[in-house]
Amino acid sequence: MALKVIGAGFGRTGTWSTFAALNRLGFPCYHMQEVILNKANKGHLNFWRKVANSKPGTPHDWDRAFANYTATVDNPGCCVWRELLAAYPDAKVLLTLHPRGAEGWYDSTIDTIYFTENLWQFKILEWLTPFGRKFGDMSRKLIWGRVLAGVMDDRERAIARYNAYTEEVKAAVSPEKLLVFTVTEGWGPLCRFLGVAEPREPFPNLNDRESVKKVIRDVIKGSYMMLGLSIAGGVAVLAGLWWWLG
Repeated sequence: MALKVIGAGFGRTGTWSTFAALNRLGFPCYHMQEVILNKANKGHLNFWRKVANSKPGTPHDWDRAFANYTATVDNPGCCVWRELLAAYPDAKVLLTLHPRGAEGWYDSTIDTIYFTENLWQFKILEWLTPFGRKFGDMSRKLIWGRVLAGVMDDRERAIARYNAYTEEVKAAVSPEKLLVFTVTEGWGPLCRFLGVAEPREPFPNLNDRESVKKVIRDVIKGSYMMLGLSIAGGVAVLAGLWWWLG
């Protein structure tokens, strides 16, 4: 399969609901959850870490990640939308925007997926686990560094970056190949853009903020567990040395 829909919108712009909608419309869709939760995609995190540590524009074997998909939204795919469009020139570009604008996007992002940067418990996982190191490195370099230019800790600069990025996408993609979309618009614009019939059911409205919050809670629990095991292991080593020296 080849990509037919390339999502250029940042994470936290309704991408999980759009992910569900595209799947419903018959476009198997890629999303960050396909990287970290889909067991069939073992090795994808290593692939995206390699992308993150390459120069922008570097060619990669994109079919390795998207072999079973015809659409992608959310991170990490949105971070390389230009490269993907070069590799799949017949694809259309979907720019999802937050219904409450740049301010709403920023507040949602800081409250959820930015936990890899602002949550000390995740730093423990980075220190103690291979997954934490890989995911932290990938997200820091590709998402927060390359695409968002390292500005997330400054609200005004981050909002300006969101708005500038939106204009960059609009300027780079011809109007007939681009849909600027918010999930509050429902099926109509998306289905017309893709040339498919509208389903006779409500547009997906997934409570992804609560789902991300649950992931964050699990990360915190895991970090405490790993820290406890490390401390216990350290105490055991010190006790053994004390016994041996004594």
